[in-house]
Formats: sequence, C-alpha cells, structure tokens
Amino acid sequence: MAVTFLIGTLLAVSNVFGKIKDLGTIGSVYAIAEKDCLNEIREKAKKLDWEKIREESIEKAKNYKPENLVKLPNATQDRTFLVDMSYTLENDIPDRDGKIIYPKGYRFNPLEYIDYPIQLVVIDGSDSDQVAWFQNSPYAKDYRVRLLITDGYHFELRNKLKRPVYYAHRLIVERLQLDKLPCIVIQKGVHMEVKEIAIVSENK
Repeated sequence: MAVTFLIGTLLAVSNVFGKIKDLGTIGSVYAIAEKDCLNEIREKAKKLDWEKIREESIEKAKNYKPENLVKLPNATQDRTFLVDMSYTLENDIPDRDGKIIYPKGYRFNPLEYIDYPIQLVVIDGSDSDQVAWFQNSPYAKDYRVRLLITDGYHFELRNKLKRPVYYAHRLIVERLQLDKLPCIVIQKGVHMEVKEIAIVSENK
C-alpha cells in the first residue's frame, strides 16, 4: 500500500513538471537601484574620523552638568535630623483588571517594607575643601557609600577620587530635605537620617 502510494505520488509530480512551459517575460524587468544598506553603512563608517568623535565625546562628558542642580551652603555646625519618607499617592493605582488597589491620597512609607543599606555622602564637588574632606574620610574607600555632588563635574572627580560619582539633582535634594553640605544620609528605622558636618576650611 505504501509503495503504491509513493509510486503514484512520483508519477503525479513527474506529470506536473513535464507539463511546465516557459511562458517568457511579461512586463518590464529592472535591476535593483537601491544600494545594499549594510554596504552603505560600512562605506559611511570608513569615512568617519573615529578618533575625533572619541575626543569630542570625552570633551562633552568632561563638561556635562545637569541643569536641575541645587546649590547648597556649607554647614557651619554639626546637625542631625530625621526625614520622614512617607509618600502620598497623587493618582489611583489599579491592578491589571482595572480594580483600584491603592486609591489616590493613600499614604505609605517605603522604609517600612525595605532596607536601604547604601550610605549617601553628599558634597559640593566644586568646593575643594569638601572634596579634600571626603578624600581623607573613611567613606572614600567604603564600597557601601555612594557619593553625590550638587555642583562640580563628575568626570573630573571620578578620575581624581577613583570611584563612581553621581549628581544629586533637585528631586533628591528636596526628597531628602538636604539643607547644608557636606552631609551623610543613612537609614534609621523607618526614617532617613541626615548628618550635616561642619568642616574647617584649609584656606582659613
């Protein structure tokens, strides 16, 4: 049965191909005019001055500074205070079915549910005294510390301090109620504790 089916199939296929005819060319045929996109990219890449592009990128990084930075004054005395991180929802939060699980106006404190092991040290990166203070502090080599700056250039400081440097933009400053610098921010229970430190200027 299987052999009969196979033979029948081969005969049918042979019969179909045996009847195929060349119908010729119908309509006009044109060569593809568009360039191969990969070849075009390769050609353009060869014409680029990659060394110049690299130097320009480095120069942009050196001079980069966010526009939403907040200039804070130097601390004149040591001070410690707690910040309540509670947040009030401005909009309803629904689940995937559209049912409201957290209504607008709901207030919660994220520190009641999570631990924040990172210590934040915030300085004015344009103040040489604050930079020197950080360099000579135990925080400089502590992997748990994240350094934030409210002014100055992170590229320059990153190379000088041999560690990552981040900007403390306006939202961070306002949320943590930062007032004077330098300061250290750590979690204390359900609050964030801010320690302002008065440093003695080497220029005085």
